[in-house]
Amino acid sequence: MNETMSESVGRGRQQVMAVIGAGTMGHGIAQVAALAGYEVRLQDVDAEALEKAMARVRAQLDKGVELGKVEEVDRDAALGRLRATPDAADAMADAGTVIEAVPENLELKRRILAAAAERVAPDTLLATNTSSLSITAIAEPVQGPERVVGMHFFNPVHIMQLLEIVRGDRTAPDAIERAREVGERMGKTPIVVSDSPGFASSRLGIALGLEAIRMVEAGVASPEDIDRAMELGYRHPMGPLRLTDLVGLDVRLEIARHLHRELGDRFSPPELLEQLVEEGKLGKKSGRGFYAW
Repeated sequence: MNETMSESVGRGRQQVMAVIGAGTMGHGIAQVAALAGYEVRLQDVDAEALEKAMARVRAQLDKGVELGKVEEVDRDAALGRLRATPDAADAMADAGTVIEAVPENLELKRRILAAAAERVAPDTLLATNTSSLSITAIAEPVQGPERVVGMHFFNPVHIMQLLEIVRGDRTAPDAIERAREVGERMGKTPIVVSDSPGFASSRLGIALGLEAIRMVEAGVASPEDIDRAMELGYRHPMGPLRLTDLVGLDVRLEIARHLHRELGDRFSPPELLEQLVEEGKLGKKSGRGFYAW
């Protein structure tokens, strides 16, 4: 009797997801998860960030309805399953999956997942949405590091199909499979990579992006023409400089600095990238980067 009840509670928890951090990635993950049928609690200590995140989710779902990609009934159901809260304990209550999507800061991510591990059940999946930081290092202070896995989503989350699942040194095979199941339920195509600097996607993407910036620096061509070369010549859906603007030049700079430390001079940030970030030209979010937005 008790075992059956426990299993039932466990299955119920698997329908509940906490997303920590209501920024660009967090609200996107929350939106896609709610649309996939999860009961989602989006948490952020910043009340204004939560308000903006919920408005963005509604706007993106409304746009999906307008374009015929989302049914009205599915939009309404997703919004009904998504709840914003500033309280981390409230967000994680009965959660079977916790995904942190806070800024790329190792100590911040370690602190959040370590605190999460103390609040949730021992079998709760703990995922970190990082594009370059070590999963092994993030999991180090966490109780039950075997349940910590990287789930690297791509921006914009509701459009990009790829999900990079990253295996830390102590990540259990079961955690990888559960992350794969979560990703597939959210409509993503997962790939699994080992914990190495930049994983697969960021390492390749940053290499291309940094070289494109160096080409602008050297006057080889305009940002528009460099992007057009990759879009038309190599069938990339978006050129590396427009993508840099979308991701955020500050984010790209931090990843480049990390890979430079870990992998050497081929990832040294170009002076132009440093200069634009110093000037506050961060891409789409600031209205100006390599393009005017």
